[in-house]
Amino acid sequence: MSRIFELAGLMLRNGGIARAFSNRNYRIYTSGNAVSLIGTWVQRVATGWLTWELTQSGTWLGLVAAAEFFPSVFANPLGGAIADRVDRLQLTWICQSLLALQAAALGVLTLMGLMTPELLFALTVFLGVVTAFNQPARLSLVPSLVRREDISAAVAVNSVLWNGARFVGPAVAGVLIVGIGVGWAFLVNALSYAAFLLAIQFIHLPPLPAKAKTMGMGREIMEGFAYVLHHKGIGPLILLLVLSSVTARPFAEMLPGFADDVFGRGADALAMLTAATGFGAVVGGVWLGQAGRSTGLTRLTVWNVLLLALAILAFAATDWLPLALVSVAVAGFAMVASGVATQSQIQSSTDPAMLGRVLSIYGLTFRAGPAIGALAIGGLSEAFGLRLPVAGGAAICILGWLWAHARRHQIEAYLEASPPSPTATEDADLPASRAAPPAAQ
Repeated sequence: MSRIFELAGLMLRNGGIARAFSNRNYRIYTSGNAVSLIGTWVQRVATGWLTWELTQSGTWLGLVAAAEFFPSVFANPLGGAIADRVDRLQLTWICQSLLALQAAALGVLTLMGLMTPELLFALTVFLGVVTAFNQPARLSLVPSLVRREDISAAVAVNSVLWNGARFVGPAVAGVLIVGIGVGWAFLVNALSYAAFLLAIQFIHLPPLPAKAKTMGMGREIMEGFAYVLHHKGIGPLILLLVLSSVTARPFAEMLPGFADDVFGRGADALAMLTAATGFGAVVGGVWLGQAGRSTGLTRLTVWNVLLLALAILAFAATDWLPLALVSVAVAGFAMVASGVATQSQIQSSTDPAMLGRVLSIYGLTFRAGPAIGALAIGGLSEAFGLRLPVAGGAAICILGWLWAHARRHQIEAYLEASPPSPTATEDADLPASRAAPPAAQ
């Protein structure tokens, strides 16, 4: 047994995660981010609980949940364009400060007995708007915090932190809500932002070169979409992400129904299914982070999309809970592996001048896809039950995998041959696909 722990320690000291943390700025960033993410999940649970306390209405639960997401449809592309214009670290600091103020307002108003459903909805819309501006800036910071060869490991560590916070945050929220009240849970989240804001103060990045702007914001946003559509490597990856997000990933939103209608259990089965999915996600993030891959990510993305679809087919086909737990754990692993690999390739292969806009499209896809898919699958389940729509989505995902698998060599040639070279973004007459690497000879 001691030998096993020695080998594990050796892997951690010499693997990709260790290399990622060898970057000073990334160590500082991650220390603050880890605390902030736990607070984020505390607030998510507290918001849902407070909504129910105030309204006893499922409709209001849906409205408040949508209030956080739908602003991103409109604000994410604008946030990406702004992230490409300004200091991304400073923009992150401003957004985190605004989010801390929002959490503090929720806490104070709740403790004073002044909170109403309408006010909670409005403050959640504010949260969604700020998050839409914050996400592209935070994601596009990663290449500035680590060496290029450590990007994949850094993205994987971020995924591990997010999925780890999914366990810790709700548990902390439960203790706070039961012990001292839901208002204090919001204030704890507000306090968690202080760790991230303090960490940002200690990050030192070289100043970005000044970029002359010869086009309006609207045109820059459209340029970002055109860049993705014309890029022979990033375009197909984003399209595969859209397909898997809409057809396969929404299985997680259907877990409450499966726990009750399929497995004949209650909250205990839902907790086990959710925990198994999260466990697989954490294992996937740790594995990919330790591997520290900078090549072979296209194959990793494509094959894990197939693994995700097959795992969901197995989940939809069984009424035996142990097999379902294994299936959703594998699905969680595949979701994170494909998502991390996709983001890593975008981070390392996108023209730096376009990175914020491209990552805003990635983030919008990652957030919007499962929500749209869940609406479709949920609607179909009223007529066909849960199993058939979930299995049908997985089958469509396999068709998308066949399309991507046939193009994997072309994608590799554009994304894994060499790093992107900065382009003359000041020249408005250049085509939007100008930063795509040349085809392999």
